[in-house]
Amino acid sequence: MFKGLRNKWKVNAIQLTLILLTFAIGGSLTGYAGRKLMNIFGIEQKWIWIIVYLLVIVILWPIAVLIVSILTGQFPFFLQYIRKIGRRMRLIRSTEPEVDSRESIVNSDKKLTSESWDSGPTTNDYRLTTNIAIFASGAGSNAQKIIEYFRNSNKIKVALIACNNPVAGVLAIAARENIPVLIIEKERLFRGDGYVEELKEKKIDFIVLAGFLWKLPSRLIKAYPGRIINIHPALLPNYGGKGMYGNNVHHAVLAAGEKESGITIHYVDEYYDSGDIIFQAKCVVLPADTAETLAQRIHALEHEHYPRVIGEVVTKLKSVDSFIG
Repeated sequence: MFKGLRNKWKVNAIQLTLILLTFAIGGSLTGYAGRKLMNIFGIEQKWIWIIVYLLVIVILWPIAVLIVSILTGQFPFFLQYIRKIGRRMRLIRSTEPEVDSRESIVNSDKKLTSESWDSGPTTNDYRLTTNIAIFASGAGSNAQKIIEYFRNSNKIKVALIACNNPVAGVLAIAARENIPVLIIEKERLFRGDGYVEELKEKKIDFIVLAGFLWKLPSRLIKAYPGRIINIHPALLPNYGGKGMYGNNVHHAVLAAGEKESGITIHYVDEYYDSGDIIFQAKCVVLPADTAETLAQRIHALEHEHYPRVIGEVVTKLKSVDSFIG
């Protein structure tokens, strides 16, 4: 059962334990508070008491689990969980088809833009723009899509392109888009300050890896906890790890005879491709596929989903920040 829950929610064992603990404590607090309130009401008729008690529990439960989730560090999970329940019960209005934001099989050509993400009134207008740094090593096709997606956004700005390859195509994109560039040197990244101070000076709030081929040092990861995400061209936890990038991944998928592949967007930690999974999207692997033809479909998934998921992650992060502080 626990393995099934881990796969469904895309969490590790520690997170699952904290989530179940939050459910248990939140449920107990809800029951306790509900009984106390019912004693205050002093309702004598049993059937009326039951109806009112159920209504009280429905109101108190999300409040209780959200409060407990702050203490257990699982607030983003439960905020998303309660929103999903609200949409299913039609208590929360949704402008998108209801899908599991952590795992989705792509079956639609619908495109989302930063205009749709920014549209409508919001209670978050007082918050400052989130500055993103994109780390890339190659041509920068994902970087280009991210830049285009947030071009007209007043909430998220691509403020920096960081690159470890002085002849990479992404630098031409940065020049064309008039975005500042930071050239990453190996010695300073791994044995120096990890560029933490420079990123802070440039007011970078969030880091997006888009084809960056070096593993980030612990110093940088600790400076941006929960604020660095990556996209992997396969369905993790399979086909991840050192050396698993680009066509290396696709060759491995084909050699294993897989029937499907896809993308995984995940948080970055100190190990290769092991951070908590945020979102996955799948595509079929055809019998006649080569690494190059499979890569084309994978790139299409990356371009379609990565910018949108970045926007969702930053929005949730801002919600947590404002709730706590």
